[in-house]
Amino acid sequence: MVFAIPSYFVWLIFIVPYVGALVTLALRKAGRLGDFAAVASAFVSAAFAFTMLLPVLEGHSPNVTSVPPLATSIPWISGLGITVGVLTDSYTAILTNIIAWVSFLIILYSLEYMKEDGGHNRYFFFVILFIGSMQLIILSDNLLSLFVGWEMVGLCSFALIGHYWKDETKDWVGTPGEKALGEEQAYSPSHAGMKAFVMTRIGDVAMLAGILILFYYSGTFNYHALAGDQGLWFQHLYSNGLLVPVGLLIFGGAVGKSAQFPLHEWLPDAMAGPAPVSALIHAATMVKAGVVLIARIAPIFYFIALSDPNLGVGTVQPFFMTVAWIGAFTAILAASQALVGFELKKILAYSTVSQIGYMMLAVGVAGLSTNFALGLSAALYQLMSHAIFKACLFLAAGALIHAADSKYISDMGGMRDKMKLTFAAVMIAAASLSGIPPFSGFWSKDAVLGAAWGSGQYALFAVGALTAGLTAFYSFRMLGMVFYGDRSKRLAQVEAEGHHVHEPSPIMWVPYSILAGVTVVIGLVASAGLVIPSLNVDATLQAAAQSYIRYLFPNVSMAAPSGTVEAIPAGLTLAIVVIGFFAAAVIYMARRTPPTRFVGETGFMHGLYNFLEKRWYINAVYYKVFVNAPIAFSRWVSDNFDYKGLFRVNEAGSTLGVAASGASNWVDVNIIDGAANGFSELGQSLSRAFRRLQTGVVEQYALLFAVGIILLIAFMLVAMWQAGQGVFLP
Repeated sequence: MVFAIPSYFVWLIFIVPYVGALVTLALRKAGRLGDFAAVASAFVSAAFAFTMLLPVLEGHSPNVTSVPPLATSIPWISGLGITVGVLTDSYTAILTNIIAWVSFLIILYSLEYMKEDGGHNRYFFFVILFIGSMQLIILSDNLLSLFVGWEMVGLCSFALIGHYWKDETKDWVGTPGEKALGEEQAYSPSHAGMKAFVMTRIGDVAMLAGILILFYYSGTFNYHALAGDQGLWFQHLYSNGLLVPVGLLIFGGAVGKSAQFPLHEWLPDAMAGPAPVSALIHAATMVKAGVVLIARIAPIFYFIALSDPNLGVGTVQPFFMTVAWIGAFTAILAASQALVGFELKKILAYSTVSQIGYMMLAVGVAGLSTNFALGLSAALYQLMSHAIFKACLFLAAGALIHAADSKYISDMGGMRDKMKLTFAAVMIAAASLSGIPPFSGFWSKDAVLGAAWGSGQYALFAVGALTAGLTAFYSFRMLGMVFYGDRSKRLAQVEAEGHHVHEPSPIMWVPYSILAGVTVVIGLVASAGLVIPSLNVDATLQAAAQSYIRYLFPNVSMAAPSGTVEAIPAGLTLAIVVIGFFAAAVIYMARRTPPTRFVGETGFMHGLYNFLEKRWYINAVYYKVFVNAPIAFSRWVSDNFDYKGLFRVNEAGSTLGVAASGASNWVDVNIIDGAANGFSELGQSLSRAFRRLQTGVVEQYALLFAVGIILLIAFMLVAMWQAGQGVFLP
């Protein structure tokens, strides 16, 4: 009997990190107590996630019981009939555990890495908020709550990439002074954070438009409801010519978040953040969000089209073909740039862009084949494998950069004797990244390329296989320059100054050693699965993919998970990988021949080297078109429209206003004030005249009184005479 998991366990996977973020913020004045609270909440979240994984490891889907008030689905926006809930299928269980445990190891590593950092509380707050938001993306059963987590992830990435906001030169990504097409190729942390924020927002706007159009036609954001309304919204979108455009708009969000062409340029510059931030963004959280989004909606589009006899899968194949080719092109584009890189974390960043391309390729070919679950599981396999070995590489890179006191692999060399544990971990992770058996990366990459081969997409397979060879070359080029050969002059100088190269503290090397060990274990289990069916990792992941598909479409029929390896594509890919590995081993590990011999100072190879080093000039063109051109236009508007137009109009208006004010002042002074002053002077004159009568001499007052009496008597006599008609009456 499978253990029944209460539904609130699933909710707590993302609620606990959110609570942990608030606790971390509340403890900001309590020293490092907030840091430990963040780590503890990450562990508790991972523990709840593990309860979902246990049944999957036993070959069952998670048995989640809906327990109020946190049932698997609860009311949210009642006016629109929108609910919010959590997914509980096997596919989701594996995804949430990958994120939870890799993130926990990264934040644990951060305790030591960030202990001397003045902004450690701010760092841990955003990291744990980042983890919770990514879990919300994974567990959401609808596009709207996924979008909430989506935007929270974007906010956290902006803050963490720009963590060193003082923009000191040592924290810049790129080498100051290096230019392409006259454009600076080095950026400060705050600039890099803003660049990531703006570029991902472009994709987010497209995604929001897509899901709102989808809601307008379907009336729901819920995956299960979208799959279960008999495809009415699907038919309406198709009849209005919006089906593929809506799919591509939503894919635009994934292109931005997962740094796929053409919105990929933000991610290499995101290396301005601390090393564990790079591990978190590139391995466990943000860049995987786009893959999760497409993995959620792709089965809905595919199986509704498949079930409609009037439409068929041909109606959605342009969408899947676009996803697959953007993934394939991005994979080889970024891998080619990693070939010539010298910044350790930046090489790994290009690698991340490339490996995410493989995941998009897998989801794309899923919709181009008759076995959709095969491609969907291959994407999950690559996501899992990449999260583990890439987190290992970034964490180890943090230790190497600290030990060498430089971010450049050209400043390292010969470090394997003094950092043996780190060397072993990087060797394992690089081999897995390169697709060398028996490590996990070999099996996951084979699953992706096998799906492309099996679907008949041989051109996509060829691009993916060539990318695998490039990956092997740049991985072991990096490893050879860091650990083999003689110490660089820079490293010798650093050691002479007393900064000795040594392993980091256990709290740093244990996490990436565990990740290296898991890479080995998964690879060995996958190898054993070829002869022991119960250990077949590929079949387990295919069953998990089918679990999610059956959640959407309970009655769909699918072939039983096979987990077989196709010999031809696996052999071809391995041969190309061996060539890449051998070339890197000869040039950078054995040091048999200098790399400058192949590049030269002129000619095609030198031009190709510069082309790759300048990032295909894509980044420079973006700055010229989308940054410099708008700035130049705004300056032209300021000079010609504002200064020569509006400014002069304003100046004329000001002059007219001054003239009108002067005229008004003349009227005021000469007319209004003149009249007022005239009345005032008249009043004063009368006052002065009457004042002269007030002498204060009694004799004068008596004389005036007597004169007044006489005049009064005379007036009365005259009046009486007139009244008596001239007769005098005694």
